[in-house]
Amino acid sequence: MNRLKLKQKLEEFFMEDIGDHDLSSDFLFSQDQYGRMTFSSKAGGVFCGASIIEEGFHLLDPAVRTHLHFRDGDDLAKGDCISTMEGPMVSLLKGERVILNLIQRMSGIATLTKQASHLLDSEKTRICDTRKTTPGLRFFEKYAVRTGGGFNHRNGLYDAVMLKDNHIALFGSITQAVDHVKKNIGHMVKIEVETETEAQVIEAVEAGVDCIMFDNRTPAEIKCFMKHVPPFITTEASGGITLEKVPEFRGLDLDYLSLGFLTHSAKALDISARAVSMKEEVQ
Repeated sequence: MNRLKLKQKLEEFFMEDIGDHDLSSDFLFSQDQYGRMTFSSKAGGVFCGASIIEEGFHLLDPAVRTHLHFRDGDDLAKGDCISTMEGPMVSLLKGERVILNLIQRMSGIATLTKQASHLLDSEKTRICDTRKTTPGLRFFEKYAVRTGGGFNHRNGLYDAVMLKDNHIALFGSITQAVDHVKKNIGHMVKIEVETETEAQVIEAVEAGVDCIMFDNRTPAEIKCFMKHVPPFITTEASGGITLEKVPEFRGLDLDYLSLGFLTHSAKALDISARAVSMKEEVQ
């Protein structure tokens, strides 16, 4: 993960949660009261968030020593101890909730992504995400998709052109919209067009797009549409695909299957924190 962006985000989250004081811990423990905290998985899944634990506690207090027992992408079983942190009790307690919230969310997404990849079981078609992420958490959620074995679609509106139904309807046609965009963007920017009919697929191919999305189409429809698409144009299916429907898209020769549920509907992996006093004084 980008360490500078990670630090910036963690600072924002800690400020939101801690504010000026931790009114519980600050008045119960002194800075020289040391403790040990462990994070343990209460369910099986894929771990994601090692750098969150390391950077998060270090940002709050460099005196905290972090010991990771799993790496991002590792499988967790119920009861596994993910990490052990030792340091001032006040610092451990201040960081606990923010860090847990993030690694539970990220591990849940990584777990769901791995499940989807296994269900698809394709040597060609890649599972990827969408922009249906939680505001403020896209950086973390897209990293979690990669950790689970998936791939990222565009990061935002700024790094690729994607002409959806509303763009096309408002501008007039696929051909007109693509031609206009090509005249105004740099040569390094790719153009994707969302299609719903066979005629739109043919028009998109003739317009010279880089990627064609089959939006809310059945596997049978996609198989029919694919015959019009040359191999140098990237293909993607998206819309209305649930985890249970993923296997239906196996064998279609698609390049990508984009799944919004990876980020908007992932269940957080249950991870608990337990702290004990070490009765240790600062030397």
